[in-house]
Amino acid sequence: MTQFVLAIIISIAVLIFMIVKLNIHPVISLFVGSMIAGSILGNNPVTTITAIANGFGSTLGSIGMTIIFGSIIACSIRDSGAAKSMVNFFIKLFHGKNLELSTGMAAYIMSIPVFGDVTTVLISPLCAIISKRQNKPMGQMASFTILALNLTHSMVPPTPGILAVAVLLGADLGLVILWGIVCSFIAYIVTWLLMRKWAGKDYYPPKPEFVEGVEEVKSNDYHDLLIKEDNLPNVLFAMSPILVPVILIALASFADMTMAEGDAVRVLLDTLGNRNIAMFLGVVFGWLLAVAHKDKALANYNLTSGKNEKSLFTMMFNGWVSEALEVALIPLIVTGFGGGFAQIIKDAPAAGELGDVVAATGFPGLLVPFVIGAVMECAVGSRTTAGMTAAGLCLPMLDSLGISAVACTVMIGAGTMIVSHVNDSGWWVSQSMFNMDMTRTFKYNTLVGGVAGVIAGIVGAIFITIGVM
Repeated sequence: MTQFVLAIIISIAVLIFMIVKLNIHPVISLFVGSMIAGSILGNNPVTTITAIANGFGSTLGSIGMTIIFGSIIACSIRDSGAAKSMVNFFIKLFHGKNLELSTGMAAYIMSIPVFGDVTTVLISPLCAIISKRQNKPMGQMASFTILALNLTHSMVPPTPGILAVAVLLGADLGLVILWGIVCSFIAYIVTWLLMRKWAGKDYYPPKPEFVEGVEEVKSNDYHDLLIKEDNLPNVLFAMSPILVPVILIALASFADMTMAEGDAVRVLLDTLGNRNIAMFLGVVFGWLLAVAHKDKALANYNLTSGKNEKSLFTMMFNGWVSEALEVALIPLIVTGFGGGFAQIIKDAPAAGELGDVVAATGFPGLLVPFVIGAVMECAVGSRTTAGMTAAGLCLPMLDSLGISAVACTVMIGAGTMIVSHVNDSGWWVSQSMFNMDMTRTFKYNTLVGGVAGVIAGIVGAIFITIGVM
C-alpha cells in the first residue's frame, strides 16, 4: 500500500509540476506521469505502455464519437441562430427582469453537449449586447453566464469530461444526467440568490467589438430588449440538437429500470438512447436547423470562417465536420491520455485496498470524490483531466466509500467546479470574451464558481445521505 500511495503522490506531483510550472502540454504531462506511476508500482516499461494504450483506446472508444458529434452540434447552434433564439426565449420568460438569467440559462442548456469554451465564445457576444442595451452590470452578466456553462460542463453528460468519468466508473448515464442537472441547477439558483447583488455593482464595459452600433434601450418594454434578427428558429427547434440526445439517453435509462428485458419498447429506447446514436441524432437535428434556415446558416458560417461558401450541403457535411474535428482534437487526445493514467492506477494490485485505508481515517466516504475532484482541478486546471484522474483514484474505493457510481460521478463533477484559476484554459477564454481583467476573472469565474461547487457538493451529499442518489 505504501508503494501504491507513493506512486499516486509522486506521479500527480510530477503531473502538476509539468503542467503548471513548466507549461508542458497535458498530453505529455499525463504520459510522463503515467510512466512514473507504472515504474514506481514495479511495472516494466512495456507493461506500463500497454496499460496506457489500453486506457487510451477504451476511453476514446467510449466517448470519442460523442466529443466529435458535440462539436458539430456547436457549429449548428452557432450558424443557425439557435443561441439567439434561446436567449430571446428567456428574456420573454423573465419579462426583461434579471437578464443575466436569460444568457445564463441559454448557456446552461448549450453547455450540456458542447464544450464550455465553445459555449463561452457563442454566448459572450449576446451578454455584451444585453448589457449595453439595458445598461445592465457586465459583472452580473459575466458571473452568472460563466457559472451556468461551467456547471453543466462539469456535471452533466454528455459533456465529454463528466461523460468520461461516468463511463470509467460504470455509472448509469441517464441517472448521472438527472442528478447532475438537479444538483447543478439548485447550485446555480442558490448562488445567484446569494451573489447577484454583489456582482451587480460592477458596471464595467462589455467587449467593444461586440457592441459596435448597439444603442441603449430607454423603454421598459421587454420586447425592445429582444435580439432582433430575421428568420430566427423556433426555440424548441433551436434547442432540439441539445435536448434530443439528453432526453433519449434519459429515456433509455428509465426503460432499463422499469421494463422487462427484451420488451420491444425497451429495445427501441436502448437503441435510440445509446449515447453515440443519441448524439448523432442531435447532429441530424442540427442539420435540419440549417436546412430550415439556409440563408442565415450560410451567412453566419461565412462570417465566422471567412469563407464564401454557397453550398449548404458542403457547409454541413464538410465545413462543419472539419471545424468540429479541429475543435475536438485536443480534448479527444487529452481525455484519452487521462484514461491511460487512470488505467495505471486501476490495474495496481493495491488499488482495492485504498478505500479501506480512507475508511479507517473516519473521513466521510461521500466527500472523498468531491475533495479529490477539487484538489485535482486546482492542480491541473482541465476539468476533464481532473475528473478522469479523480475517477481513476475513486474506482477501486467505491465499495469502501459506501456510495453508488452515480453519486461518485456527480460528486467528482461538483468538486471540479472548485478553484478554477490561471492553469485552466477556460479561465482565460472567459477573461477575454467577457472583457475582464485578472481581478474580475478571479471574482466572477473562480469565486462564484467555487461557491456554486460547494453548494452542489452539499446538495449532492444531502441526496446521498437520505438515500435517493
